[in-house]
Formats: sequence, C-alpha cells, structure tokens
Amino acid sequence: MPESPALHRGVLLLAHGGPDSLDDIAPFLSNIRGGRPTPPELLHEVRERYRIIGGKSPLLEISRRQAQALERFLNAGGRAYRVYLGMRNWKPFIRETMQEIQRDGIMQLFCFCLAPQNSAKSVGLYLQHVREAERQLGWEIPTACLESWHDEPLLIEAFAERLREALAAFPGAPEDPPAILFTAHSLPERVLAEGDPYDREVRHTAAAVARRCGISEYRFAYQSQGATAETWLGPSVESVLEDLSRAEKRRVLLCPIGFLADHVEILYDIDVAFQRYATERGILLRRTASLNDSPSLIRAMAALVQRHFEAPEAPAGQPKLS
Repeated sequence: MPESPALHRGVLLLAHGGPDSLDDIAPFLSNIRGGRPTPPELLHEVRERYRIIGGKSPLLEISRRQAQALERFLNAGGRAYRVYLGMRNWKPFIRETMQEIQRDGIMQLFCFCLAPQNSAKSVGLYLQHVREAERQLGWEIPTACLESWHDEPLLIEAFAERLREALAAFPGAPEDPPAILFTAHSLPERVLAEGDPYDREVRHTAAAVARRCGISEYRFAYQSQGATAETWLGPSVESVLEDLSRAEKRRVLLCPIGFLADHVEILYDIDVAFQRYATERGILLRRTASLNDSPSLIRAMAALVQRHFEAPEAPAGQPKLS
C-alpha cells in the first residue's frame, strides 16, 4: 500500500518555556536576557514568585499536553502527523527539537507560536531561533511559519467559551454584572513607533471575544511589564483597577486573551499580585480559566494546521506564511 503523504508532515509548536525548579531560575533568566547578568534583586524577586506558585513553571507540562492533544486530534482520521514542541528560553530548546525533526525524516514542517498575537519582540524572536537553527543544522526541510493567528475564529470561540463560563460562575452576575477587563502581556512602548502589529492585534482579539459574548462595554489593559526603565505599553492593570474603584465599580472579571496557558504571569501576576491589589481596594476580582489543553483550543490549533497542509498554494506574491 502506498504511504500517505501526510506521514511526513510535521508541526512544530513554539513556546516561551519556564524553569523546572528554583535552581533553574538563574540560567532561565540569563536566556531571556541574552546572557546579560541578572541583578541580584531581580533574581530574588523572580525566584520568590516561582516559589509562591509551587517552585517551578507548569508551562512545559501544559505545552506538552497541548502538543499531544493536537497530534491525537490531527491523526483521528487516519492521517499521520507528528507534533513537536520547542522552547525559546528553556528545555527542550528549539534547536534541539529541530534536530529531532531531522532525525525523524519529516518532509514538510509547519510551525507556529503558542502566542497568537504577533510582535517582533515575541513571535519574531521565536522565528529568529527557527531560522538560526536552520542555518546551523543545514536544514533542507521545507518549513513554513505562521506569524499570527489572533483572529482565528475557533480561538475567539475558545476564549469566549471561557468568558461565558466565568460570567455564569461570577457571584450575583445576573443582577450586577462585573466589569470586563481584557489583558495581554505588555511590551516596550517604542514598538508602536516601529510599526509593530502587537497592540492592534491584542485589541482586535479582545474586541472579537467581546462581540462573540454579546458584550458591548469592556476595558483593556496591559500586564506584566518588564523590569526596565523604558516606558511600557499601557494602561496597566493596576491603573484600570484604580479607575474602577474610584467609579464605585467593585466587581471585575479579568480575561487574559494574550495568554493560552497557566504560567507565572497568570498564577502570580493575576492570582497573587492583582488579587491583592484589588482586595485592598474593595474589589471582587475573578479571572477566566486559561485555555491550557482544552478541546476548544486544540480545535483552533488543528484548524491552522489543516488549513496550511490542505489549502491550495497561495497566489504568487501573496504569501500567508513567512
């Protein structure tokens, strides 16, 4: 029987990575900072955050579950895809995973980030690691990389599903609906002047989720600003919570549409720091559950893969992928 062409199709999921233990935090931060020394006070602060959330990041485990669930979904109809996971800042590193892909004899590769909104400071860095690994490994496998999937309809529905669930569980919501606050990870403000699409895309995702849920009034804020002196994108979550408190709005449902999985920016920044900030101002703060490896997210990811491998070639001069 002739071998199905799908047998040689590979999918590479690109993720941020996170430390597996408190001892990993120093080298993990060194990777993030490009080898620059980490100030002792910053190292202590980050270490304390991870200690509070359990001593490590859950991101690798969750990302692996996402990859495994996606592979099962794609192969349910008999097609044989292989789904791989490569991390930018921790093990398994992107280059290591691409070596594995070479050894496995994959003939076509499609990769995308587990971060749906595109920025040169996030997705762009992941793709730089892919291209650098290609050069180092003498890469000959045709490889396409999707830069953005912020408006994928099934992703919007996955976030909307979580928002509807959280609204249904919010105490007294039918009589007194909470203020809706969408958030995404902040970036240096200079990206706007550089024409970066990130701010536009995260706001587009938030607006699309709100529409899907029939929500006409909501707020948007940036969270998890970096530890540098430069100006970061705002408004900050803290400033929005302050504004809501002054307006006597003391019930808030936060929906982090810039993140797909539980990690320190969810489990500490939201569940600890923002929760404490809100409580001090008499605000009842809840958040939507992360997508993690939910069936809705897996369907959204599968749609990206199937669209790439099953769609006809894009017209010349109109590439959808980089």
